[in-house]
Amino acid sequence: MPDVKAPHKPDPYLAYRFYVEWNGIIHAGFRECTGVNSTQTPTEYREGTDPSTVRKLAGLVTYNNITLKRGITNNDELWKWRQSVVEGKPDSRREISIVLLDDTGTEKIRWNLSNCWPITWSGADFNATSNELAIETLELAHEGIKVDKWS
Repeated sequence: MPDVKAPHKPDPYLAYRFYVEWNGIIHAGFRECTGVNSTQTPTEYREGTDPSTVRKLAGLVTYNNITLKRGITNNDELWKWRQSVVEGKPDSRREISIVLLDDTGTEKIRWNLSNCWPITWSGADFNATSNELAIETLELAHEGIKVDKWS
């Protein structure tokens, strides 16, 4: 039997080893990051001389909003960023990277999001009878995803 080796690591990466950075700096440790995807809706088209089937052409690409969640600490950076957007400051958009690490802590995949800005900030839900962490949520709109590294 020939010695065949898989062209990639056979085990998938773990979803809990990631960080989020902007302007090249890791700003906060997040417990959850969702919404990293894109969709392209096909446009149907048919001319009168075409066969009786419809052609499908590539339509516009849309990107879901990214939702970030973290435990509230004395770091008010996310709140300040949201406030700068609310106040209409022109430099409020940022380039964000979501970086996935392998089990040794080595960077494996980097998704770069362009022109991000927070559209929603949510504070914690409070309940005096629970022992859960106080979690803040930031929802980001953005204009595109590019993969800088996938190894």
